Amino acid sequence: MTQTPTLAVLIPCYNEALAIAGVVTGFHAALPAATVYVYDNNSTDDTASLAREAGALVFSEPLQGKGHVVRRMFRDIEADFYLLVDGDGTYDPALAPEMLRLAQAQKIDLVNGVREGAAYRFGHQFGNRLLTGMVTSIFGNRVQDMLSGYKLLSRRFVKSFPALSGGFDIETELTVHALELSLPIAHVTGTYKGRPEGSASKLNTFRDGFKILWLIAVLVKHERPMQLFSAIAAVLTLVAIILGIPIVTHFLATGLVPRLPTAVLATGLILMASLSFATGLILDTVTRGRREARMLAYLLYSFPN
Repeated sequence: MTQTPTLAVLIPCYNEALAIAGVVTGFHAALPAATVYVYDNNSTDDTASLAREAGALVFSEPLQGKGHVVRRMFRDIEADFYLLVDGDGTYDPALAPEMLRLAQAQKIDLVNGVREGAAYRFGHQFGNRLLTGMVTSIFGNRVQDMLSGYKLLSRRFVKSFPALSGGFDIETELTVHALELSLPIAHVTGTYKGRPEGSASKLNTFRDGFKILWLIAVLVKHERPMQLFSAIAAVLTLVAIILGIPIVTHFLATGLVPRLPTAVLATGLILMASLSFATGLILDTVTRGRREARMLAYLLYSFPN
C-alpha cells in the first residue's frame, strides 16, 4: 500500500513577531497535511509564543545565524519533503502546493522559489544576480535566484547535505550542493511581498554579501581545487618566465648570470608553481572522495512515491 508522503514546513525565525502568526496560518491553509515547525533563534520578542498559538511546533536554536538553524532543523526533523521558508512574511504560501506538485510529478530534489515584484529591492536584486552569476559560472548554470529563502527539498537532498555555514550564506551552500551532485532542479516564480510595517530586514547587503563572496571562494577551493591551483601555477609560471628569459638569454650569450636575485626569484616561482599544481592534484582526489560520499548518502534514500 502506498503511503502519503510527509511534508515538513521549516521556518527559521529571529524577532518576527509582526509576521510569524500570518506565516504559520498561511502555510497551514495552503498545505493542510503538512507539519509546520518554527525554530526560534534567540528572539527577544514574542515570536515563539505567537508561532505556538498559531499552531506551529516551536523549538529553539541558541547558536545565532540562519545556517545554524537550518543545520539543526535538518538534523532533527524526518519527512519526505521539506519546505524551507523565511518567517518574515515576504513569501506567498499559495505557491507551496505547486512546488510540492512539481517535485512529486518530476522527482525534483530542489524546487527553488524565484522572487519578483516591486517589494524586491533593486540593490538586493543586483547583488543576488551578481552572486548567482558567479556561482553558476563556476559550478553550472542551472539555478536562478540563488539567495531565495523559499525552497522545497527532498529527503535525499537534506540527508546528504553537509550544512557547514552559519549565516545567510547557507543559501549558497545549498545551491552548490545541488549543482555539484547534478541533482534535479526546478523553479517556480512568485511575488515577493514587502515585510510587515515596523519590521526590518536581518540581511545586511554589504556584510552578508562579503560573507557570501568569501564562501564562494572557499567552495571553489573545496570543490574545484584542480582548476584553482592550476590557475595559480600558471600565473606563477608566467611571471617566472617573464623574469627568467632575459637572464637565460644573457647567460647563453656570455656565460654569466648578471642578476642573481632575480634568477633565484624566478627559480623559486617555478618551484612554487610545481607545488601548487601538485596540491591541486592531491586535493582533487580528496574532493572526488567527498563528492562520492555525498552521492552515496543521497542514494541511501529513495524518492517518495
